[in-house]
Amino acid sequence: MNILVTGGAGFIGSQVADAYIQAGHHVAIIDNLSTGRREFVHPKAAFYQTDIDNPSVFEIMKNEEIQVINHHAAQISVHDSVEDPVADAKSNIIGTLQLLQNAVSLSVEKVIFASTGGAIYGEQDYFPAQESHPKRPTSPYGLSKRAVEDYLRFYREHHGLSSVSLRYGNVFGPRQNPHGEAGVIAIFCSRLVAGQPPVVNGDGKQTRDYVFVGDVVSANLLALGLKCSDVFNIGTGQETPVNELGRSLLEISGSKLEVKHAPNRGYEQRRSCLDYKKANDAFGWEPEVPLEEGLIETYKFFKNNAA
Repeated sequence: MNILVTGGAGFIGSQVADAYIQAGHHVAIIDNLSTGRREFVHPKAAFYQTDIDNPSVFEIMKNEEIQVINHHAAQISVHDSVEDPVADAKSNIIGTLQLLQNAVSLSVEKVIFASTGGAIYGEQDYFPAQESHPKRPTSPYGLSKRAVEDYLRFYREHHGLSSVSLRYGNVFGPRQNPHGEAGVIAIFCSRLVAGQPPVVNGDGKQTRDYVFVGDVVSANLLALGLKCSDVFNIGTGQETPVNELGRSLLEISGSKLEVKHAPNRGYEQRRSCLDYKKANDAFGWEPEVPLEEGLIETYKFFKNNAA
C-alpha cells in the first residue's frame, strides 16, 4: 500500500511511518521540519520538505500514487492556539482542507486523522469519556480538531472518502519535542537530564490520560485494516496527576531535586481520561505499555540523546 504520512518527521508521525515501512508498505513523508527532525525520517521513506497546503503536494501525491493518508502534520501547541487562533486555523483547518481536496481529486481510499481526546471534550461530565461525550473544546487547538472531524464527515458523505479519527490521550515517549509547553513528560525528562527540577503549573493535581507512543503506533497500524469510517479514543482509561509524574521521574532519574510550582494556566482542563472500549471492540486495540515502563524508556531516550 502507498501511504502518505504528513508530519512524518515528528514525534508520533515518524514512528508511525517506521511501523508502516516495517509492515511492508511504501511510505512518502511530508514535513516542513518546523518541529520535526530530519534524522527521524526512515531511510526507506520518500521525503518531501514542504507544507501540507503547498500546491506541490498534489503532484507528490499523484506521483507516489497515494492510497491512504495518515495525517499527523499540525500546529500542536494549545498555548500558541490561544495566542494566535488565526495561525492555528490556517495550519490545522485550511491546510487539512487542501489535503482533503487533493485526496478527493486523486481518489485516495482512506484518511487516518490524528485527533485529540484531551482537548476535544473540554471539562468532562464523566470519567473516562466515551466518544459520545459532548465536545466542548476550551482552546482553538481543540476547536480545530473538532472542525476537521466534521469536515471528514462531510467528505465521507459527499465524496465517499473513508476516514478514521483517532482521538489521542496525552501521548508520550521517545522522540517527543521537549521545547514549548506540549508534552509535559518530555519537558520533565529534558530538565532532569540537564540537572534542573521539574516545574509543575498550578497545584499539580490536574490529571491526564498518558498513553505511550508505541501503543499509539499500533492503533495507526490496526486502523489501516478498518473497513468502517468512525471516531475512536486512544487512551488508557487511567488518570494520572502531574504531581505523580514529577515524583515518578525524580525516582527514575535518581535525582535529589524537588518539584517546583509555577502559576496555573487558565486554559487548561482540570481532568482528562478516555474510554478505549470502542477501539478495542472495533479493531482489537488496547494499551499495552504501563505508565512506569513508558516513563523509564522515555527518560533513557532523553538521557542517551542529551546535547
